[in-house]
Amino acid sequence: MAKRWIDGWDPENDGFWQRAGRRIARRNLVFSILAEHLGFSVWLMWSAVVVMLPRAGHAFTADQLFWLVAVPNLVGAALRIPYTAAVARFGGRNWTVIAGLLLIVPVVLLYYCVATPGTPYWMFLIAAATAGFGGGNFASSMANISYFYPEREKGWVLGVNAAGGNIGVAVVQIAVPVLIAIGLLVQDIALVYLVPVVAAVACSWLFMDNLTVVRATVRQQAGVLRDKHAWVMSVLYIGTFGSFIGYSAAFPLLIQSQFAGVRGQYLAFLGPLVGSLSRPFGGWMSDRVGGAKVTAASFVVLATGTGGVLLSLSLNSFGLFLASFLLLFVVSGVGNGSTYRMIPAIYRAIAAGKPDPGALAHARIKAAAVIGLASSIGAFGGFLIPRGFGMSIVYTGSITAALLLFFIGYAVFLAITWWFYLRRVLTAWSPSLAVSQV
Repeated sequence: MAKRWIDGWDPENDGFWQRAGRRIARRNLVFSILAEHLGFSVWLMWSAVVVMLPRAGHAFTADQLFWLVAVPNLVGAALRIPYTAAVARFGGRNWTVIAGLLLIVPVVLLYYCVATPGTPYWMFLIAAATAGFGGGNFASSMANISYFYPEREKGWVLGVNAAGGNIGVAVVQIAVPVLIAIGLLVQDIALVYLVPVVAAVACSWLFMDNLTVVRATVRQQAGVLRDKHAWVMSVLYIGTFGSFIGYSAAFPLLIQSQFAGVRGQYLAFLGPLVGSLSRPFGGWMSDRVGGAKVTAASFVVLATGTGGVLLSLSLNSFGLFLASFLLLFVVSGVGNGSTYRMIPAIYRAIAAGKPDPGALAHARIKAAAVIGLASSIGAFGGFLIPRGFGMSIVYTGSITAALLLFFIGYAVFLAITWWFYLRRVLTAWSPSLAVSQV
């Protein structure tokens, strides 16, 4: 593979940043967003396709359908740690190319399964699992872009990068029903994505860069596994990103199962759309008032939205159901931006309290590794939420039990945020970390 490495990257140097850094960083950001956007579209493609399977001649139970939208999230979550490590091993540009090529596998398998009469359910599960390749893209993209920008801009930039990827969920969820409405077969939707995927790979190869400062050994990255902040932030990310991706995967099926008379496939895209657009706002707010405060407020509103969904079911009100879920999506997007902004802020604050001149550079490497770990653990929420809904329907006949469990979960996440980052003391296991800095 051709080499295209940049040495001496220093975005904190204003002269370097104004002279060349900003232009290079923006170019890499643009094509990172393109690749990540398509990764999310492929990752969540099954969420839009499952409601169309009966018309393609594949009849599955509700629980089987919830499995098909949950499995990609399980695999995507597991892949996020090695995808993050791959950036440090191979370089951001090089790995973006490889990750893009891997997206061809789930696209082709989806086409085969839907187009082939009599395809067994286990083959559908395998095809859905490979869609998890798209989920890994997010972690590597975020870790890579975090190196390109100065600390003062990371909240906004990471939010924009993530939003550009997240919105791929909304695009695929509206593209599938619209393309079918104009005459395409269900299986043809997969092939539609082949051209943009190949184009994104070519653009990544031609226009992105590798940074030598990104390089880190596996041992250096594995060190975050012993860091308490890494695990705390990973748990909080289950509540924010896990909610976004889990509700995104389940929303079309939820509308169809709870309000059978509503054409849910034409409305489901609204959720991930507003959730994606709100993510940069969460990072922007965190840059100004602190990520911990925004994250805590997000959990309060997420619990409120869950209560709204419960009320809508008891009133059989689709309007309230839709409004409550849109609130959940908006606030999960805000929370995604705030939790991601907290990670570099935490490690920069810790480094600021150390006399070692290399502490800040080490903090950047550590923050990037934690971003990968948190995105991996958090994405498991994308598996747990659809499975929670599926099991709730199987054992109770409704989704109420799952929603009550989610409500309790948000209360726990709020308590964790307060305990570690909002109490008016310094954390006992990181004396250099002041609450106001997070």
